[in-house]
Amino acid sequence: MLAKVNSCSVIGLDGVLIEVEVDIANGLPAFNIVGLPDTAVQEARERVRAAIKNTGLPFPRTRLTVNLAPADIRKAGPAFDLPIAVGILLAGETIFGDVEKAIFMGELSLDGSVRHVSGILPMATLAHQLGYSRLFVPAPDAPEAALVDGVTVYPVKNLLQVVDHLTGHQRMQPFAADRTLDDGESPAVVDFGEIKGQEHVKRAAEVAAAGAHNMLMTGPPGSGKTLIARAIPGILPRLSLNEALDITRIYSVADMLPGDKPLIRRRPFRAPHHTISYAGLIGGGRFPKPGEISLAHRGVLFLD
Repeated sequence: MLAKVNSCSVIGLDGVLIEVEVDIANGLPAFNIVGLPDTAVQEARERVRAAIKNTGLPFPRTRLTVNLAPADIRKAGPAFDLPIAVGILLAGETIFGDVEKAIFMGELSLDGSVRHVSGILPMATLAHQLGYSRLFVPAPDAPEAALVDGVTVYPVKNLLQVVDHLTGHQRMQPFAADRTLDDGESPAVVDFGEIKGQEHVKRAAEVAAAGAHNMLMTGPPGSGKTLIARAIPGILPRLSLNEALDITRIYSVADMLPGDKPLIRRRPFRAPHHTISYAGLIGGGRFPKPGEISLAHRGVLFLD
């Protein structure tokens, strides 16, 4: 039997659609994952096997092949655990359900519970752009996925919950989105009104903030350069929803979003140490991640 389940991955700051194909054929018991997987994806074999068994569902004792298409894209991270498990259950005819317009993402624990994965927002954005209407994501990531308008987000706590939903035994309730920008938070920590003196520097900072210009400050230690720089985000215009989503998307890929507030509502202020590496500043790595320049998008980057 062959089953196909849709999932997503992230390359840079953009989501990429990944089709998880599961084939169960006659032969000696084996479990192979192909399609250019990294080590974390290869290890999904043991996580998925244990999760299905510990959920109380049968695991096929035949030749099992999982293909992650397209095969020319490097697959990284544990987000494919949940779609692989759902594909195995569908291919083995353990469950039946409509997954054509659904996307599955999530890491599985050995007991079948679903854990957080990074990059949910760009993946949810891609799903909406491609016309997928249902997203099954880890429960901690549901607020982040629900920031995308036009998709129904189901918060998944464990594998059994997905099985019950697909088979119609117990439907999950969609997550209610919260896209408000005014969350009642206290104002910026540093206020220009609290800085005494340095009128010329403050005026220059206001001009730089108004026109989004670069600014160079020189002076002896303790003269107030860092304090003034930290006050600049407080005089910048409030973020629009699109700007907030742009910033949130970057922090989602970097896995730096606060769990209780998925939408970043303030302009970022980044002050990296002077010994920061090249990759840490501009981004990069074996699996590219945003650097400090990207993390300061639509905010302030302070280089001391």
